[in-house]
Amino acid sequence: MNKISKTFLATIAIIFFIVILFWYEIYIPKDFFAEKTINYKAEMGLGDDEIAVELQKNNIIKSNLFFRFYVIFSGNHGKIQAGNYVLSSNMSTAEIVKKLVLGDVIKDEITIIEGWKLSDIQEYFVEKNICSHEEFYGITIRDFSNEFLFLEDKPKSADLEGYVFPDTYEILTGESCEQIIKKTLANFGKKLDQKLQDEIIRQKRSIFDVIILASILEKEVKTIEDKKIVAGILNNRLESGMPLQVDSTINYITGKNHPGALIEDTKIDSLYNTYKYAGLPLGPISNPGLDSIKAVIYPTESNYFYYLSTKNGKTIFSKTLDEHNLARLKYLK
Repeated sequence: MNKISKTFLATIAIIFFIVILFWYEIYIPKDFFAEKTINYKAEMGLGDDEIAVELQKNNIIKSNLFFRFYVIFSGNHGKIQAGNYVLSSNMSTAEIVKKLVLGDVIKDEITIIEGWKLSDIQEYFVEKNICSHEEFYGITIRDFSNEFLFLEDKPKSADLEGYVFPDTYEILTGESCEQIIKKTLANFGKKLDQKLQDEIIRQKRSIFDVIILASILEKEVKTIEDKKIVAGILNNRLESGMPLQVDSTINYITGKNHPGALIEDTKIDSLYNTYKYAGLPLGPISNPGLDSIKAVIYPTESNYFYYLSTKNGKTIFSKTLDEHNLARLKYLK
């Protein structure tokens, strides 16, 4: 065998060795049989090199050098996303890099209930350790109308009451309170789609006024059918100049949860007091769901001016005050 052949074979052997080593380091886990996982937090601003060193210190990967090489080789330099990850040494370097680049972080769920007030959501966020009372308040009084056009007709002095859309949200560990609030606003924009917004414009109404009425419906009645009828009743009262006289607006002022407002509470001087002041209250009194919003946009027209809810949840409708008073005696005694 001549010298050239020996050199060629040696080169092939070296290349083969490098390929096998690369394959072993990148595609073979540090410990196939490991059952233990760790929660690893990739801090914002950390580079590939720093993350590689931390992963090796945590016994997740065999070599930080090969980790860094693979990140560059795979075209993922600078693409690792910050967040909390579940990792294990039974994962290969290639699997770990893919997870970090895709941002496959630990996820959680939060559920905002239809009819919750901002104060209810605030307490829920604090309990979930998402943010403090102060941070939540600061975010919900900010003006997001540049990002969400449906907020344009909301008075600048009004907070986000009515717009934090009730739903179940998947959130990322470490996701900020502002990001989550924006997620609820984006959801509001999807649910109040262009067709609904066009209909509101056709009716010469504002989104803000629609949300005020929807927030009242959310607290007053349960079924979509009842909501549509009550929406018509509230329209009848507004058009006739009659005060709305809605107990839920009084409860919003007092923080109470009475089925009927107390007489002394109806005398409170507040622009949310629909017994004292005609027209719509100052702003929404809850965060309504889509059924309540649609009921306001597509109400059931009727000659009813009054309604009450019985103890078993049935809604009774009346055309006159005399009929309403008789219904009160019959169903609420």
